[in-house]
Amino acid sequence: MTDALLTRIAEALERISPAPIPAPDFATADAFVWHTAPDRLEPVTQVNRVPLALLHGIDRVRDILLDNTVQFARGHAANNALLWGARGMGKSSLVKAIHAEVLSRGLPCTLVEIQREDLPTVGRLLGHLRDAPAQRFVLYCDDLSFSHDDQHYKSLKALLDGGIEGRPANVVLYATSNRRHLMPRDMIENERSSAISPSEAVEEKVSLSDRFGLWLGFHPCSQDEYLAMIDGYVQAWGLRVDPATLRAEALEWQATRGSRSGRVAWQFFSDLAGRQGRAL
Repeated sequence: MTDALLTRIAEALERISPAPIPAPDFATADAFVWHTAPDRLEPVTQVNRVPLALLHGIDRVRDILLDNTVQFARGHAANNALLWGARGMGKSSLVKAIHAEVLSRGLPCTLVEIQREDLPTVGRLLGHLRDAPAQRFVLYCDDLSFSHDDQHYKSLKALLDGGIEGRPANVVLYATSNRRHLMPRDMIENERSSAISPSEAVEEKVSLSDRFGLWLGFHPCSQDEYLAMIDGYVQAWGLRVDPATLRAEALEWQATRGSRSGRVAWQFFSDLAGRQGRAL
């Protein structure tokens, strides 16, 4: 076999299964996104987030998650956290805002986002993070949920339970979900009704959420909380608007949407700022 042919075979194998890219210099950024095919951690130069002070109506869960993250960044014991509940109430915004708050206190904390569909590769990601013991990593998975035929939850269980190696001491997991048990309620009830042993049929999947040390619930906001969110945005960006007009327009906006949430408040404010010729 000629050298040229061997070279071609080697190049073809390299294209089929490229060597993993080495971990980046974590000092170059405060946040990274995990991608696969090939495996790589891409730095995020500017995280899309709002200041912690502008998140209203979630004071209790804010304080709990902040304390947990500060403990972790200082090298102390900390829990994995599941942020669950009403959509648009600031679950993902809170994670990113707390990351910024911890950094502002001069504590080491790197945010690493992983997509749900990439959970089967989490072992390889943890290998990169384990090799950087001087860093503290918040592994962040947004909008986490599983369907009846989804096996990705097994990868998450391995991450939470640690497997034989154990979860790296410098890694903690924060996940957000609209579902408390990370799967549809009708699926849980169907498996209970059709199984020979109903209690065992769903225990493996339902117990997944039990592996999070912190359960932080987010609930629909009141009208006063909704208006307080908008007032906070108006003051932070220095918009000038008549209070009575602002209240009337904000209530009309949420009535047309049929719901109130932090996301709806931000959407109204974006419209208001745009009408005043402001960029956000």
